Amino acid sequence: MTISNRKFTLDIITYAALILGGLVMVGPFLWMISTAFKLPADQFTRTFIPNPATTENFEQLWTILPFGTLMWNSFKVASLTTIGQLLTCSMGAFVFAVVRFRFREVLFIALLGTLMIPYQVTIIPNFVIYKALGLYGTQVPLWLPAFMGGAFGTFLIRQYFLTIPLDLAEAARVDGASLIRIFWSIYLPLAKPALAALAVFSFLGSWNNLLTPLIYLPSDLQQTTLPVGLSLMQQQYSGKWTIMMAGSLISIAPIIVVFFFAQRFFIEGIALSGVKK
Repeated sequence: MTISNRKFTLDIITYAALILGGLVMVGPFLWMISTAFKLPADQFTRTFIPNPATTENFEQLWTILPFGTLMWNSFKVASLTTIGQLLTCSMGAFVFAVVRFRFREVLFIALLGTLMIPYQVTIIPNFVIYKALGLYGTQVPLWLPAFMGGAFGTFLIRQYFLTIPLDLAEAARVDGASLIRIFWSIYLPLAKPALAALAVFSFLGSWNNLLTPLIYLPSDLQQTTLPVGLSLMQQQYSGKWTIMMAGSLISIAPIIVVFFFAQRFFIEGIALSGVKK
């Protein structure tokens, strides 16, 4: 077998494995869409295409839960979280990548070390702090931590900032530009791919977050987020999978839209920063 034939065979096997893996991963998603449009009496049938198809499940969602309020709460919290992460993480990344000061590498390693601390370990101390501040029962604990930075986001953007030649910053300093001007006018515009990647990660993580809203807003349907509402609905309507799948389909729609518009920058940012998640 020649080298070209061997490469062709290897490509065929690789593409076949990728297609098979894609079908396995997309299977549950297609089943969710199919079930969302089925009648309750047909939810356990093996037919993939609903016959007849109905939108009754989506209509019942608005009578069972304040679905519009829950989606707005989730969107508001996710947006504030994304803005906070983009702002603080990009500022920290700029300092660690461009500004030279003593113990810079040590502090950066210490920051990365916080990634090894499980989130569950910090739940009780954070709860005590927010309770003492009178913020329990509000949405503030859901988005305020994002404005305090984050190790993963700082690392992601710093890796991208390191690919930008320092000559640009040095030339700007010669022209009299301050560090804030260099950060805002040079580095941020050039870091759009990394910022888009972090925005997708932050928005996705906040949108799907169930534990934090469940702690601070356990039963207030006017302030809590969509994952908590779906969890409560699952407890009350555990056997009505058609309604559950309709709610799940609506809940992932914003994520698909965000990724659709940011996918080019997202993939580019992940590839250039060398981060896999």
